Order: sequence, then structure tokens, then C-alpha cells
Amino acid sequence: MHRVVITGQGTINALGTNVLQTVEALREGRCGISELDFRDVDRLSIRIGGQVKNYDPEAAFNRQQIALYDRFTQFTLLAAAEAIAQAGLQFSGELAAKSGVVLGTAGGGVNTWDDNYRAVYEEGKNRVHPFVVPKLMNNAAASHISMEHNLKGPSFTVATACASSNHAMGQAFQFVRSGLSKVMITGGSESMLCFGGVKAWEGLRVMSKDACRPFSANRNGMVQGEGAAIFVFEEYEHAKARGAEILAEVIGFAMTSDAADIVMPSKQGASRAIAGAMRDGRINPSDVGYINAHGTGTAANDKTECAAVADALGHHANKLMISSTKSMHGHLIGGTGAVELLACVMAVKDGIVAPTIGYEEADPECALDVVPNEAREAKVEVVLSNAFAFGGLNAVLALRKAP
Repeated sequence: MHRVVITGQGTINALGTNVLQTVEALREGRCGISELDFRDVDRLSIRIGGQVKNYDPEAAFNRQQIALYDRFTQFTLLAAAEAIAQAGLQFSGELAAKSGVVLGTAGGGVNTWDDNYRAVYEEGKNRVHPFVVPKLMNNAAASHISMEHNLKGPSFTVATACASSNHAMGQAFQFVRSGLSKVMITGGSESMLCFGGVKAWEGLRVMSKDACRPFSANRNGMVQGEGAAIFVFEEYEHAKARGAEILAEVIGFAMTSDAADIVMPSKQGASRAIAGAMRDGRINPSDVGYINAHGTGTAANDKTECAAVADALGHHANKLMISSTKSMHGHLIGGTGAVELLACVMAVKDGIVAPTIGYEEADPECALDVVPNEAREAKVEVVLSNAFAFGGLNAVLALRKAP
């Protein structure tokens, strides 16, 4: 099997329009959650989110491109351009044939759905733009990245709700590790922050009206975010031969299904995924210094996740750090694991562990070191990134400090 390393990363999210801005915000424990700003927001009961503010698509794309690119695709293309530029790769010949794209998204072109349902049902129009279908389809972002960067290997999209990005990155990892690909562009994106997207989530009654406070006893729900994060996963010898900067090494991945309930999480399913990622990466519990939690800020998720971490890591669970960066950037649903992997890379590369902000009251059912409110300097060799989705679908990635 081949070793897999990360040689590039890019993002746009509520904390910043690039990786540097985002990492600075994570270090500072800055909150990107604010009042939502879009059409008909006054008809919603939930009016906060991790929205990308002051975003102008016309500054990045021409009119013809905007006609083809939903907001989630635009975010993905911007993040991919940053990641590929950092990696210093150009794809042609054999490398193009051995490189592909695997992305995660839960909703795909939700803004396009929303705009066109409004046009047909509210405004009474009888026609929609001929590009509506290619604009809203979940694989649109993956397809446009493959075309933009000449990636001719395996390219597809994974849609597994909140675990979509981790599932996608896990598949990319396995493609490179197996030798089927030299390079995979991977990560995820989401943009559900529009009237229809938020209204649908309101119906679940899991949303907070004021803040995301994972693991805090007074937490009252999740807060949605939007954006994208993209990574370059590359075969280690290939990266080494061309003198690429290595940001981190991907060493393990596991996925499980609870096979229990469509919305309620299972400790056993999550624990098996965590244990499986450690087993796949040949990691002892004592090796793990930090876990980026799924940590949605809902009572059921947070206490179940803490119980699963304790179950999978035993006594060492009380010695490691675990934080939820959703408290800062919101829950990007299918794109969330990708943005959270930026915090994992920061931990092993820079020795900075992002905090769980908004933490106010200790919860005996979440009695782990949740890095409350302030980032922490620490020597971290191995990190885990958890993602647990509706439908009981779990995906956990393991990273190690760059070789």
C-alpha cells in the first residue's frame, strides 16, 4: 500500500475566504456565525448562520459561468483553485489520467432549487433556465473541477448527509493508497443558507436561535453554515520526488452504519467507526492527541459522541483534547467534515488546537477536555476527525504529523 499525504488545501467559509484567514480565526476562537442576509429571511424563525458575507460571484466568475454554477459549485471551485495552486500541480498526460475528484455534499444546488421553485410556483413562470438541471445536480462541483483542472481519473460525488465530506475524503484516501490514483482532489461543499434550505431544517426543531454551544450544558441546538474546503491527497513518493511541501499524512479511515434510527445517533456505531479508523491507521489510543468532534450542539449528538469516544479510547479519552469548530463556522452539513479537516491539519502542522467556543456550563455527560473558548498550543502527532450523519452513517479520518 502507498502512503498518502496532503500537499494542498483551500477554503471559503464564514471564517474566511482562504486558508490563512480561516486558520487565523480558528486560532483566535473567532465566531463566524451572524445574522442571515437573504430574501425572505424575515419569514424564518431561525435567522442566524455561518454565512459567507460580502461574497460577489461576479468578482470571480463571468456571466456564462454563473449561469452554470450554483453557489455551492462556486465555493468549491474557489477552494480547489487555492488547494491546487498550493500543491503546485498541473495535470497533463499520465498524471491527468491518474488523478480525479471525490467530493461530498448533502444538498447540492439548493440555491438553484429555491430560486426556480420560487419562479415557477410563486411568480407563475412557465419556463426555467435550460441549465437548471446541470446547475443543481450534486455532482456539478466535482464535474466542473475535473474540467477546470483536466482531471481524467475517477470523479464522483458522495451524498451521506453530515458525513458526506468524510466519506468522500476516505474514498480519495483509498484510491491513492491502493495505487489506483496518484492524486485526488477531495473535500466538500454546501450552501443551504436560503429561504427553502433553512425552512426545511426548521421543521426538525434542532436549530438554535442564538448560538452554537457544543458540549455546554446550556446548548440548545445546531447552527447551519456554508462554504467549501478542498484538499490535495497525493501519493507520498510522488510528492517527495517533486519536492512538494507536505502538510500532513492521512493514515486511517473507517465507516460504519448504526442500522438503528434515521435521526438519533448510536454510541455503538460511532465507537466502531472511531476504533476502525485507529485500527486502519495502526494507531494506539495513547497516540491520539486531538479529536475534531462532530459536536453539533444538540443534546443527543454531544452526549452520544462523548460516550463513543470514551468507549473507543478507554481511559485515554480523559487525556486527549476534543473540540467542535462548528461553534465558529457552523454546521456545513455535507461540507462540514472538510472545513473541520483544516483544524486537524492545523493541530498536527502548527501545534495549535482549535477551541470549542460558546462553552458556558459543564455537562457531566460531556466530561472530556473540550478545549473551552481558547485555542491551545500542544504537540500533537495524531488526530481523528469525526462525522456522524442522519441515517446512522459514520465516517472517521485519521491524520498524522507530516513525515
